[in-house]
Amino acid sequence: MMNLQNTMIHGFKIKTIDDAHIKNKQVLIRVDYNVPLDKNHHVTNDLRITETFKTLKHLLNNGNRIILLTHIGRPQGRDPKYSVKPVAHHFQTYFPKYKVIVIDDFEKDLERIKKQTNEEIIFLENIRFYQREKTKNDDFAEKLAHLADIYVNDAFAASHRVQTSVVGVPRHAPSYAGLHMQREVEMISRATSHPKEPVASIIGGVKVSTKIALIEKLLEISNFLLIGGGLANTFMAAQGFKIGKSIYEYEEVEKARQLLYLGGSRGVTQILPQDAVVGHPTNDRVKPEVVDIEEVEDDMYILDIGPKTRKAFEEAISAAKTIIWNGPMGMFENPHYSKGSDHVYEAIVKNKEATSVIGGGDTLAVLNGKKNTDQITHISTGGGAMLEFIEKGTLPGLEALRHSQKKFKL
Repeated sequence: MMNLQNTMIHGFKIKTIDDAHIKNKQVLIRVDYNVPLDKNHHVTNDLRITETFKTLKHLLNNGNRIILLTHIGRPQGRDPKYSVKPVAHHFQTYFPKYKVIVIDDFEKDLERIKKQTNEEIIFLENIRFYQREKTKNDDFAEKLAHLADIYVNDAFAASHRVQTSVVGVPRHAPSYAGLHMQREVEMISRATSHPKEPVASIIGGVKVSTKIALIEKLLEISNFLLIGGGLANTFMAAQGFKIGKSIYEYEEVEKARQLLYLGGSRGVTQILPQDAVVGHPTNDRVKPEVVDIEEVEDDMYILDIGPKTRKAFEEAISAAKTIIWNGPMGMFENPHYSKGSDHVYEAIVKNKEATSVIGGGDTLAVLNGKKNTDQITHISTGGGAMLEFIEKGTLPGLEALRHSQKKFKL
């Protein structure tokens, strides 16, 4: 495990709350508690919540009063279905000594926020209930900033969003990175900047179009590129294989062909599916079967990687010193088609010599309920943020903190 520095985010010269000695202040913290809820509005995976606790406890232990700011889903206006209240209720179970309060509309309840005591933790209602969140509204940013003395960004998973609560508020308040933000940035940087070789990168999911820049970046640092999921179908179509009725992106076939050529020219071992589990995505009466890629027929749906592919993936993963994984290997929600994703996870866990970084919303869902997750070096809460950080080496949220600290001479 990496011994992370306590002074600034390594390589970024961005101060964290560890550098600031924040005491007896009111602190507005941007978190990303956009977590999955079941039909009864119970939180089913709270990793994004618990990962911020180091930051929250650090601030609370120094006598600070904290105000939490998050989004939930993609509401169109004020929609009770996307309220933060179920998340706040779940959060309360971890902080029984505090009274957790939800403020429905901070603009109408400024006095209540000002009267916050040290025994209270405040949640602001879903920030996406406000249209001005999406438009980088400077007046709105100033109103948010004036709720507290200090702003902290601990929402790595939202920091690729150019939105008011991420990039606007730091213009109006002294701003710092949270400890979860620091860990995310440093751990992903460790895996992508001068990583220990061999590097095995595993890419899955559905769309090539959303991951072209990521794949190009990974081809610069990887020795092995393992391609699975619906995304692999586009690459197999680029090689001339029949993929039946399987999901793929016709308009990206030529780009996939170019990426395969680029990887070959750089000496990257690119492993595509040799066999597949086929079945029907919605009809469970269709029995899954394993076929070689050359044997996929016109009426078949590829829904997972097969045993030959799983073995080839495992061999590459076991040889690696650095492992990066983003995206499932198939339709993992159905147990009939989850073996590929499960096998990749188990292979990563078995390799105790490698630095392993796993991220992406669906990838986290694969891990839900799994044993031995502590064997993974870093499980990122970021999906799009992780991809963009690997591609570009920074995020709008990080740059906003950097500029804020220059402006306020922190």
